[in-house]
Amino acid sequence: MTTLPPLPMTRPKLTALARQKLPCSSRKIPRSQLIKEKDDIDHYLEVNFKGLSKEEVAAYRNSYKKNICVDMLRDGYHKSFTELFALMEQWDALREAARVRSLFWLQKPLEEQPDKLDYFYHYLTRAEDAERKKSFEDVYNNLYALACYFNNPEDKWVRNHFYERCFKIAQLIKIDGGKKEAEAHMHMGLLYEEDGQLLEAAEHYEAFHQLTQGRIWKDETGRSLNLLACESLLRTYRLLSDKMLQNKEYKQAIKILIKASEIAKEGSDKKMEGEASYYLGLAHLAAEEYETALTVLDTYCKISTELDDDLSLGRAYEAIAKVLQSQGNTTEAITYLKKFVKIARNNFQSLDFVRASTMLGDIYNEKGHYNKASQRFQQAFDTTVELMSMPLMDETKVHYGIAKAHQMMLTVNNYIESADLTSLNYLLSWKESRGDIEPDPVTEEFRGSTVETVSQNSEHLEELSRFPGDQKNET
Repeated sequence: MTTLPPLPMTRPKLTALARQKLPCSSRKIPRSQLIKEKDDIDHYLEVNFKGLSKEEVAAYRNSYKKNICVDMLRDGYHKSFTELFALMEQWDALREAARVRSLFWLQKPLEEQPDKLDYFYHYLTRAEDAERKKSFEDVYNNLYALACYFNNPEDKWVRNHFYERCFKIAQLIKIDGGKKEAEAHMHMGLLYEEDGQLLEAAEHYEAFHQLTQGRIWKDETGRSLNLLACESLLRTYRLLSDKMLQNKEYKQAIKILIKASEIAKEGSDKKMEGEASYYLGLAHLAAEEYETALTVLDTYCKISTELDDDLSLGRAYEAIAKVLQSQGNTTEAITYLKKFVKIARNNFQSLDFVRASTMLGDIYNEKGHYNKASQRFQQAFDTTVELMSMPLMDETKVHYGIAKAHQMMLTVNNYIESADLTSLNYLLSWKESRGDIEPDPVTEEFRGSTVETVSQNSEHLEELSRFPGDQKNET
């Protein structure tokens, strides 16, 4: 959005005079004092500034806001005055409502912001002049300048007012092939999107996209309007699909994301196309359409590789691993998660590293590989300690504790099964200390190797029986 500099304007006589006595006082003054001050001012002006008209005297006496309004009416800008007066009333109403809600409401009254009043006067009157001449493009440009000027959090409602005015005027412009109408649809889409009205936003963005198809129009920053239309539509469709997925409306979500994917291809932006494939793949995963999800996510994987985008590739590996895990293909899921861990580590993506390590630990824990699970959870926990993230630390600490308990369970079971005095002494010692249980120095080497061998063989046989073609991927 354009940020406008202070206006180098020639002010009407009253406002020019009124500017000399700014700022206006906002304090309440008793009527008797006002009458006395008025008489004093009149006497002072009569003695020292003979020849001043009543209007010039009034310019010193009235507020800047009142002088702006008087100038508008005196110069014949009745529509501008009506619009400004309505905006000022709404401004005061919103300010009062906000003051009631919050003791810390700091926005100044409009009469204490002469620069904003200057912008109102300058652009509203120019827009009215242009409207009288049927020069609707100039009307649009002046109203759009006001929308740009008020594009800040506290004045966004003013910006939205002028967006709506621009939209109505844009329908009357016929000489630019529809460019202004396209821009107006973009602004209205943004207005509704910020307000959470996604269906209305999508309608405007669709019109924006349709009007820019096959055009080489660019915005003031040099960006293609058609590409902006594609990005805006994709963003809105994704937000709509998120709500649909939350409501378990999987078919509708997939339908709208397929539409988004087709639009992304039209935009000739590979990254945008990849993003569309990613969200479509996740929607198929939520709908338990695993094979379709893998196909779509593989497209995202290829695009990320082509763009040499490691972070996107990591996201692709993570999503594919989730699909494979949902299918029960944990061996291949582990392979993809290890790739994800490597990318996260190499690119210093700590949160991704924690997430990938935790997912790996969960799989190993379910498969009974407690040593590997403990290692992965410990890596995740150590990383959260470095990040100083208490919620993540607490979560990974629980995972790590469970895996360590499972890991110790094998040794404890072995001692119990031995049922000899030495084993009993080790168990009693552990009960007293609650630390890591000490292995039997005589039998642990044999026992540990036997348990590890049995565990590995059972794991290997299980994978061979379920996925004969995948055992080469396990490391």
